[in-house]
Amino acid sequence: MKRAFRIILLIPVLHLLSVIAVNAQQSQKLPFGPGETLSYEGKINKIIRGIAVADLTFTIEATGKENQISLKTDAKSKGTLLKLFRFSFLQQYESIVEQNSFRILKTVKTDVQKDRVRNSEAIFDYTENKVTFTEVNPKEPMRAPRTIASEIRPDTQDLVSGVYFLRTLPLAVGKVFMINVSDSGLIYQVPVRVTGRETQKTVLGKVQCFKIEPEIFGNNRLIEQKGSMIIWITDDERRIPIRSKIKTELGKLDVKLKSASFGAN
Repeated sequence: MKRAFRIILLIPVLHLLSVIAVNAQQSQKLPFGPGETLSYEGKINKIIRGIAVADLTFTIEATGKENQISLKTDAKSKGTLLKLFRFSFLQQYESIVEQNSFRILKTVKTDVQKDRVRNSEAIFDYTENKVTFTEVNPKEPMRAPRTIASEIRPDTQDLVSGVYFLRTLPLAVGKVFMINVSDSGLIYQVPVRVTGRETQKTVLGKVQCFKIEPEIFGNNRLIEQKGSMIIWITDDERRIPIRSKIKTELGKLDVKLKSASFGAN
């Protein structure tokens, strides 16, 4: 079941991904800012159709430091998942990014799966061009941390900042962007294709969306199993991820936006 919940967090690439755009214009105004909160519900079709298994919330906050913002993600299991599979999980991310360049600086993560708990931190050093990932088990404080270091590029993102960076790209049908993802100290590259425009019925009403297909499944990918993912992002100024559908060996996941608030941004 562990793979399923890693996928849930990736969905809105979800739970959703990190994207690089070599030709992206970072000088333009970001389509989001402090005060924005997006909440999602994930349902799985396996034994029973449409079982609600997870809630996800994405929040942007100011850090108090100039030119930095905090991107927070909270993904947690719902009661149905616990009853059917006797499994619970909680994943919390905080990504600190430079607002102007949208460069990831630090990732802090708490990962709880039943009785298993792991805390981790990834520090991105652009002088040395490397990311250093450190993970500890708070239940075993005397155990040595697990540490992984990898070479990075200046446009590297983590899983959470990548979801937001995707919203800054010049999306258009037929375009392909390459993904540079840092996850647990390892680096992955994934093509992201814009394959169409479709109308989606959402809590915001009927909206035109870009249909995006990131290749995160397969050998040497983020998820090493057969599967596919589709993300729909609104074709408007805010570029909101409103839905994602994921097919996996464990079943089909459907994640939809439940609510959105934007504060003063």
